[in-house]
Amino acid sequence: MNRSFLFVPADSERKLEKAGSVGSDALILDLEDAVAADARPAARKLAAEYLQDADNVWVRINPVNTDAAQADLDAVMPGAPFGIVLPKPRSAADAVLLADRIEVLENKHSLEPGSTRIMALCTERPEALFTLDSYIGATPRLDALSWGAEDLAAATGAVANRDDDGNWLPRFEMARSLCLFAAAAAEVAAVDTVYTDFRDLEGLLRYASQARRDGFSGMLAIHPAQVEVINAAFEPTAEELERAARIIRLFDENPGAGTVGLDGKMIDRPHLVQARRLLQTKGK
Repeated sequence: MNRSFLFVPADSERKLEKAGSVGSDALILDLEDAVAADARPAARKLAAEYLQDADNVWVRINPVNTDAAQADLDAVMPGAPFGIVLPKPRSAADAVLLADRIEVLENKHSLEPGSTRIMALCTERPEALFTLDSYIGATPRLDALSWGAEDLAAATGAVANRDDDGNWLPRFEMARSLCLFAAAAAEVAAVDTVYTDFRDLEGLLRYASQARRDGFSGMLAIHPAQVEVINAAFEPTAEELERAARIIRLFDENPGAGTVGLDGKMIDRPHLVQARRLLQTKGK
C-alpha cells in the first residue's frame, strides 16, 4: 500500500533527477497543472524517458475529454507506467473511457493486459460530487480515488477553502468525506489530497495523522520535504500491529463468536475486519 505519492513536474529535468531519491512510495509525473501548454511536448518526452527505468511511477495526464490527454497517453504508455492519474473526471464514465484508451495502447505496445492502473481525482468538478457512486464496479483498472480542493474552489467561486486555523471549510470537508466513502464503496484505496503549505511540516504531520485516522491509506505530496513526514504518519505503530494480531488470534480461538473481550472492552466483527486490513498493509 502506497503511503506517499509525490507530484513531479515532468518538464523539469532537475526535479525528475532528484525525485527517485527522496523516499516516496510512488511518484506522479505531472503533465497537467504543473506544466504550461507550450511545454507539454518536451515534458512528454522527458516523462517517456524517465519511465524506461522506473518502478511505481504514475503519470497525471490532462482531462480525458481533451486532445492533450491522448497525446499524453501516446507518449508515456510505451514506457509502461504503473498507473495513470485522471484529473477532473465528470463521473466514472471518464475513467471507463480512459480504461478503454489504455487497453488499446497496452495491446499496441505489447504490455501486460490490465497492468496499467487508474487513480481518479474524483471531486475536482462540482457535478462529479453527484456521481461518486458510479465508481462502484466501473473498471477493474481503478486502483484509487483521491480528491482536490483547488479546482473545486475555483469552479464554485470560493475565495478560500480553509478557515483561519487551516481546517477545511465545511463544503470542502464534505468533498473529502465523499471521496473516502466512494473509495470504500468501490473497494479501492482512498488517497488524501495535498497539503499546500510545504514549509509547515508540523501542520502536515497533524493533517496526515488525521487522514490515516479517518481511513485514508495515503496522501499526495507536492514537495520532497513532505515525503518523510507523510510516510511516518501513515506507518502503523508497533502497539497497533500487536493489538491487531491479538484481535485476530482471539477470533481464531473462538470460532463462530460475534464478540470477544480484549483489555476489558468488547470487540466485534468490524474490529476484526480492521485488524486484518492493518496487518495486510504491513504484509503480516
